[in-house]
Amino acid sequence: MKSDVVALPEVRQGHSLPPTRTSPGPVPPSGLGRRPRHLRKYVELTLLLGPALVLFVGFVLVPILVAGRYSLYNWNGMGPLTGFVGLHNYRVALDDPVFRGAIVHNLIIAGLSLLVQLPLSLALAFLLNRRLRGQSFLRLVTFAPYVLSEATTAVVWLLMLQPGGFVDQVLKFLGLGGLVQLWLANTSIVLYTMFAVITWKYIGFGIILFLAGLQGIPAELREAAALDGATGRQSLRHVTLPLLGPTVRIWVFLSVIGSFQLFDLVWIMTEGGPANASDTMVTYLIYNGPTSSELGYGSAVAVLLFIICFVFALVYQRFALRRDTAGAVTRMVGT
Repeated sequence: MKSDVVALPEVRQGHSLPPTRTSPGPVPPSGLGRRPRHLRKYVELTLLLGPALVLFVGFVLVPILVAGRYSLYNWNGMGPLTGFVGLHNYRVALDDPVFRGAIVHNLIIAGLSLLVQLPLSLALAFLLNRRLRGQSFLRLVTFAPYVLSEATTAVVWLLMLQPGGFVDQVLKFLGLGGLVQLWLANTSIVLYTMFAVITWKYIGFGIILFLAGLQGIPAELREAAALDGATGRQSLRHVTLPLLGPTVRIWVFLSVIGSFQLFDLVWIMTEGGPANASDTMVTYLIYNGPTSSELGYGSAVAVLLFIICFVFALVYQRFALRRDTAGAVTRMVGT
């Protein structure tokens, strides 16, 4: 009888036998593989965001809630909270013509910032973006006032705007002596005098911000527009300004919020006077709150100021900044 012989596959030199199949082992649950990675991500977020979140809650949310509570009382800042008055402090503030005038002054400063500071900052930014002699020095000169503290700026300009001071002497030297005014004592022009000082102080920030935006625009786009026959004005209108739009909208937001919160320069130079002609919401708050020992009423004014800024921020975010931030927010895949 012949035995059946099974022929084994030939194994050549340098080749190994094909791997044998083994039965699959137990499959771990689907969530266990991801758990360490997710745990690590949560730990990193906690370590990175935890300190900032604690500071935000301690120095922003808690003071807002405390101010909201104090605003419901007729409290002078001494002793326990007594004399609950509800919304009476808010009604008094909104009925006060001085407070309404302070709101108007803030709106005037914000409007003048958009009408004067914006085009002036853009023009100077376009000028300083060109290749000029002493370009670095000119940028330093325009940005230097922004670095100075508000107190230093206020004291310097307070001395220069005094009767017979530096500003008056310069005008007389130029043959413009008829323009000399009581810059800080005339109720008709004191607010505009303050705006001139504010412009000198903060225009450097706008110039640097717009310079950064201009340098972020690829030069190839302007070159392509020139090759297509676009003039310099057409390239500016259809290429440069649209790409600079997000930077302009950010500057507008910061400028308006800063105008609503204006305090240091006005308080040091005029204290809101004369006759409340340069009063702002914050100077009104300080004078009728801590200075007058009316912490409850001052808290109500602070809450109103917060509501005005918060509503403006929400509306501006909804209609102006939303399209700029929509493309910057990306959804994490796999989370």
